[in-house]
Amino acid sequence: MRAFLFAAAVLPALAQQPQKLSNPLEALPKNIEILTHFGERADFSPDGAQVAFMNKSFGDAFVINLKTRSIRCLTCAIPGAAFLRVMHFSNGDYLLIGPERFTDIRTSRGRDNELWYLSKSPGSKPVRLDQKMSEGAALSKSSMKIAFSQTRGQNPDLKPGSSRLIAAELDLSGGKPVLKDKRVVLESPTNACTIEAQDFYDEDRRLTYSCYEPAGKASVWTLNLETGERRNETLPIGDYNEVEGIFPDGLHTCVESDRQAILQGREGKFRQIDIWKLRMDGTGKSFVRLTHFNDHAGWKASNPVVSRDGRTMAFQVARSADEAGIGYGILLYHFK
Repeated sequence: MRAFLFAAAVLPALAQQPQKLSNPLEALPKNIEILTHFGERADFSPDGAQVAFMNKSFGDAFVINLKTRSIRCLTCAIPGAAFLRVMHFSNGDYLLIGPERFTDIRTSRGRDNELWYLSKSPGSKPVRLDQKMSEGAALSKSSMKIAFSQTRGQNPDLKPGSSRLIAAELDLSGGKPVLKDKRVVLESPTNACTIEAQDFYDEDRRLTYSCYEPAGKASVWTLNLETGERRNETLPIGDYNEVEGIFPDGLHTCVESDRQAILQGREGKFRQIDIWKLRMDGTGKSFVRLTHFNDHAGWKASNPVVSRDGRTMAFQVARSADEAGIGYGILLYHFK
């Protein structure tokens, strides 16, 4: 009864809080620092020594050394590079995601989106893996396993509105890197859930993924790759919840959520998100807000990843008016 009365008193107060008309970068908490003043979609290296990121959507991949803060471009020698994401394989090599060339936003981000391998050796060039895919991918932190999704946009054999999740392994034993042992691990027959892979965990036995739903909603799901068991981790939370970087304990994950907007009586969805920490136990009760960028009108924080030691989180500052994934700088969050 007390909890109910407390909620009844607090929620109206939250709804009355207006957004601040200021720049969140000008008043950062002591545990958040700016790494770069440009870029988006950060990813930690396995040893935690560097963060890879994109300079922009359909652009070049860069890395920043966290000790020296020197920045190096990985793909600037490639004319017309139009990548969307850069990620680290467990051996330190890179996965690039994007089209061979930019045509237009819809076509290049959808139909032409594909996977590329880039060796960490200096002077290496991207190698096509001959695999079309949708949005982002999941990479194992201990093996060369990869998971990714497809929609009809990348695979015309799929029915309209359907999507599927595929697991595979990168094989570097031959002269050319190839994806082997491909298998479909999950299928969604309709757009009631459009799948996007995010993170392996539990020694690669489980996987987190986002389920994009009609009316601009999204939910966080987990999949047991051995039994096929699925669980909605944000069922009691509702609205927009997109799973992001996982914590090394395998029990918690970051979530892009509009929860704070809903509690404040504002319209949410992906344009009004901040970063939250979720305990993946199926209850949705342990859901803690980490960033407060969306308390400022026109701003949001997005695309978080957690370091392998769990001490820091890299994420991007973004504008509410922009499409998903667009960022204006990489920040580093130090967990207390």
